[in-house]
Amino acid sequence: MTGLKTIESGFPVGVTMDRLSSLIESKGMTVFLRLDHADNAKKVGLELRPTELLVFGNPQAGTVLMQDKQTSGIDLPVKALAWQDEMGKVWLTYNEADWLSSRHDLTGKSEPTLKAIAEGMALVCNAAAKK
Repeated sequence: MTGLKTIESGFPVGVTMDRLSSLIESKGMTVFLRLDHADNAKKVGLELRPTELLVFGNPQAGTVLMQDKQTSGIDLPVKALAWQDEMGKVWLTYNEADWLSSRHDLTGKSEPTLKAIAEGMALVCNAAAKK
């Protein structure tokens, strides 16, 4: 899918998210929300394979993008989705920083922040997913 980066995780969904959350906090970022979509589905009598969303970030970085184009706030803070496919494999998916830039027509002044977000997302997501 356009704008999404997906990597395979060597851990169950919950463990992947536990690892990601710990890594995020160790890097000085804030975890704002952890949402268990499968648990919410179960509460209304529906089934969903394990699927969890983590919303996190650094307000200093996000604010720079919103100062450039306030519409970027709809995609901030950044998010990562851990999910199990029909074969039992677990994946970790997040928005690519380049997609954020093109979606919101961010200017050159956002470039250093976008680069830092791209590098940070790759670092924490790869570390969380890899054994």
